[in-house]
Amino acid sequence: MEPDRILIVEDDEGLRRVTHIQLVREGYEIASAGSAEEAIALLDKQSYHLVIADLNLPGVSGLELLKNIRLEHPETTVIVMTAYATVKTAVDAMKSGAYDYVTKPINSYDLKMLVKRSLDHQKLLQEVQALRSTLDRKSGFEEIVGSSAVLLETLDVAARISATDATVLITGETGTGKELVARAIHSRSSRRGRPFVTINCGAIPRELLESELFGYVKGAFTGALAHKKGKVEAADGGTVFLDEIGEMPLELQVHILRLIQERELEKIGASAPTKVDVRIIAATHRDLSNMAKEGTFRDDLYYRLLVVPIRMPPLRERLGDIEQLAQHFFVKFRAKHGRLDLTMKTEVLHCLCEYSWPGNVRQLENAMERMVLLARGTELSASDVPDFLQPAAQLPQSPTLPVTEQGIGTLQAFEKQVILQALKQCGGNQTMTARHLGISRRTLAYRLEKYGFQGDTLKALKHGAA
Repeated sequence: MEPDRILIVEDDEGLRRVTHIQLVREGYEIASAGSAEEAIALLDKQSYHLVIADLNLPGVSGLELLKNIRLEHPETTVIVMTAYATVKTAVDAMKSGAYDYVTKPINSYDLKMLVKRSLDHQKLLQEVQALRSTLDRKSGFEEIVGSSAVLLETLDVAARISATDATVLITGETGTGKELVARAIHSRSSRRGRPFVTINCGAIPRELLESELFGYVKGAFTGALAHKKGKVEAADGGTVFLDEIGEMPLELQVHILRLIQERELEKIGASAPTKVDVRIIAATHRDLSNMAKEGTFRDDLYYRLLVVPIRMPPLRERLGDIEQLAQHFFVKFRAKHGRLDLTMKTEVLHCLCEYSWPGNVRQLENAMERMVLLARGTELSASDVPDFLQPAAQLPQSPTLPVTEQGIGTLQAFEKQVILQALKQCGGNQTMTARHLGISRRTLAYRLEKYGFQGDTLKALKHGAA
């Protein structure tokens, strides 16, 4: 167990040194600063459980430092020191959020007892918060619906490693619920009361990703007018979820490797690294093993992430969960959209269970919301399901060549028919369609342009109207 970290802020070098030595002997990890400005710089680099600060500091006062700590580092306890043992200074400090105060000359025994009491109080508050969080979340897996064997095996692994600080890599197709599992792991861990910060590595432009992740210091580049914390630092004490890490540029991957190995980050323009305490959970729909072999993903980072691999099964491997998921989303969207009078026929569930769901749980969720929104009456029937779920819209297992005026159609006509049927099945989603057909997204775009699938046609497919 790591020792409690304490920061002493005192401009009197002799008193600062004596206090430092006394608390080190008690087993604490101690840092010292001679001014409020120096203390703020240290707090920006490292978190501290307790700050002991003189109220009468040169420059920025101890009271202003206290206010800054309460604003920027609310989890840190503060004890103030003053040579002016008046009611006013004590009241001002307590009103600003100090745990307690001590007067000079300082009695070493009284100070050690006060430090111990303040740290015990802080731990008690954290335990109460953790208990409340546990009661609120119950087991932490309520949002993950299903009871298939393959899903329960995945959740069993997630539950067993939740209490640890092990790095986790969650793999699985888009829409399988990777972020839900990451959040459940966090909610069952000792970090549950601290932030859970999600960073979508594929959604942030690569030129902005580094500053979003790690932050920057004032003057690091044109427009950097003030210090900025990155999302990793904002998650200090909690969990960082790196979604779609396979999309992260190679030049940034080395920074993530250092974060995992050294528990420190480098802000843009900073002269020294910043220590940070975060757990890393990463997720991807891509094959990082192959990417590592091809040189498009760092193999050392891949193996660092692979401490605990968790695979989220696609919906086609847990077909028995479709009905339960559909009922769950039906109840959810009835309440959300004020359609509590709406019921659902069994035939709707039959249609849902016959489909392969290439977009996984997310596609099923979207389909259920669409049906609830567009239902004409008070009962959902087979006629209300989207076109891509109708039997005629299902992609045939062995498609036949279309018949034209010249008899059997050409290979191009056959290819056009297959692409159209795949687009319908995937709800007009081109990325899913390309993956379903086993071709690249660029190849599909070329074929769509070649066969005239553009504009209104693609929009109609997305909305199930084609």
